[in-house]
Amino acid sequence: MYINTMNEENKNIYISYWLLLITFLVTLMIIIGGLTRLTDSGLSITRWDLVSGILPPLSLNEWEKSFSLYKHIPEYKLLNSSMTLEQFKTIYWWEYIHRLLGRFIGLFFLIPLLYFTFKKKIKKNSLISLYLILLLILFQGFIGWFMVRSGLTEKTDVSHYRLAMHLTLAFIIFILLLWNYLEHKEQQVFISNKKLPLHLPIFFILFLLLQICIGALVSGLDAGKIYQSWPLMNQSYFPDDSNLRDLFSMKALETPSILQFIHRNVAYFIILLFSFIATIIYRYKDFTYLRNITHLIFIFLFLQTFLGILTVLSGSRIILASMHQIGAILLVTTSLILVFKNSRIN
Repeated sequence: MYINTMNEENKNIYISYWLLLITFLVTLMIIIGGLTRLTDSGLSITRWDLVSGILPPLSLNEWEKSFSLYKHIPEYKLLNSSMTLEQFKTIYWWEYIHRLLGRFIGLFFLIPLLYFTFKKKIKKNSLISLYLILLLILFQGFIGWFMVRSGLTEKTDVSHYRLAMHLTLAFIIFILLLWNYLEHKEQQVFISNKKLPLHLPIFFILFLLLQICIGALVSGLDAGKIYQSWPLMNQSYFPDDSNLRDLFSMKALETPSILQFIHRNVAYFIILLFSFIATIIYRYKDFTYLRNITHLIFIFLFLQTFLGILTVLSGSRIILASMHQIGAILLVTTSLILVFKNSRIN
């Protein structure tokens, strides 16, 4: 059962559409960013030109100049010295699209936000949240370049710590945008005698974010390609090429096999945690309003687990790894809707 609590004067369909568009663009950005990483395209553009970088190379001379800049970094010298110009164009386009989309997100968020602020279309509390998102979007651009810089001088790849920071921040922005969209769109307040303890679904989302961060560390070190077996890691629960003591030290974050082990086991914990939450929801009739979204989370959690296993068994094939990342987006989305519905209890 629900009642209407939002006055017509507080509704602004254009704000809802705008937030939905930005949320979709950030989703697309995460997917393309993942493909840019999986295709090893992230270091193809060696300069950050905020304005002039909007246009790609338009002539053979410009392409050769961009390729020449790429030839000076370790990735080309040590890994891709036989690369042709046509092959370079392929990785260039992935990184270019990723950066161009980032610029679009910044502009499409900033300009309408200034307009809605000037027209006083947004309530003060929401305005503070939206300007926080703007700051995070700008900071994300800096983190992106900070990440790329780590692979231009001494390494053949970007820092896996900076990669994890970049991806985790992208999901935080996505969560904040989706939450604001739900607040502007949702007109229902659910009536129930019981409310699921807020800390449980929030705790679940925090563990999803932790798992996403660990997944980025795994990706940054290509740790998913080491043990291509499941449920054991080469006939052993704990990787046989590592020391158990290292699991409890900072060395764990530098050791690919241990990172894969951690990623697997955090996934098991997430499954157990949600099973506990779902048991509470299904046990009491007062939580009926949460059951539909719980069904969806179960589906996406199963799908995500299945895709994770396939990704490991395949040696991190690009298509499966990308689908695994898309699965993370779907899982975070449905989990946030659970938190939102549970917060709107009268």
